[in-house]
Amino acid sequence: MTQTTTPKPQTPWAVTIQQRLSTAGLITLGALLAGVAIKTTGLSGKLGFAAAFFFISTLLIFIQQFRLRDLAAAKDSLLSSLASLAIVLTLIPIISIVATVVGKGYKGIHFGMFTNDMTMASVNDPVNAGGLLHALVGTILMVGGALLVSFPIGLLTALYLTEIRGKLARPIKFLVQAMSGVPSIVAGLFILSILVIPVTQELNGLMGSLALSILMIPTIARTSEEMLLLIPNDLREAGVALGATQWRTVSGVVVPAAKSGLVTAVILGVARIIGETAPILLVSGGADALNLNPTSGAMGSLPFYIWKAFLTGGTEEAYARAWGGMLILLILIVVLFGLARYLSGRKVG
Repeated sequence: MTQTTTPKPQTPWAVTIQQRLSTAGLITLGALLAGVAIKTTGLSGKLGFAAAFFFISTLLIFIQQFRLRDLAAAKDSLLSSLASLAIVLTLIPIISIVATVVGKGYKGIHFGMFTNDMTMASVNDPVNAGGLLHALVGTILMVGGALLVSFPIGLLTALYLTEIRGKLARPIKFLVQAMSGVPSIVAGLFILSILVIPVTQELNGLMGSLALSILMIPTIARTSEEMLLLIPNDLREAGVALGATQWRTVSGVVVPAAKSGLVTAVILGVARIIGETAPILLVSGGADALNLNPTSGAMGSLPFYIWKAFLTGGTEEAYARAWGGMLILLILIVVLFGLARYLSGRKVG
């Protein structure tokens, strides 16, 4: 009678327990040698210890991999150490910023800040007096207005670059890339000099929306272009083969297939402008009262609320308000980027 045995899967590349213990021992040895280096060299403080620890540990692991395996494994360990260092250096400022905003911002958070404005209060009054309702509503209205202007222009630009590809495709693409690097204050000065001073002669939320749309269009256009390029050409060819025109194919097949990617483009565009301060300071007016009409009267915003609390206040209450507004703004940005990450991870179409 023949017996069959199922071979067990082999994973020779997997890291064994002995190798993990050996690496941990080398790291511990690196920490001890780094402590000795602190006392025998000119290095000092936490930064000196971290630099010595990284250099010594990387060298020890490099030697270990070279002795146990070969030069290629040693080089791989060296590059892995450099990549880990880059990750740590990237996370340090991010964690520091988030921790600072949360640690100082929670003091300015109270329920009344979402139901009151600053009409009857100043930035130096107690924290529970007044709120940022006007700033939150103003930010939503101005960003929404900028979205209404930017999304059609950005989407049509992306469609021209991916579907039509006419003679102007190259200069338009260059212009979009150039606009991505335009400083935000230039957008505010442009609207101020073109519309506010010669035409309206009034600072309002609509001017703020137009200034923000200048910054939003490149983000939506570039992201939408990348999402449309992910759509297989087979879908376009199938639409044309069935007798549909190019416009019908684009509107009925290509755009719906890239719907999740276009939503991601919108969210990234909103996250790009929601914290902009320079254009808002120039053209929105920055009112302390709630204003629901973006075409008439000054309008507040979260960036202006934070800027005014830091600039005009000098008390702990003013700083608490500013940090509280900053925490709310940070939460909005994190939520938007989280949605963009979730939607971009979904399969296009």
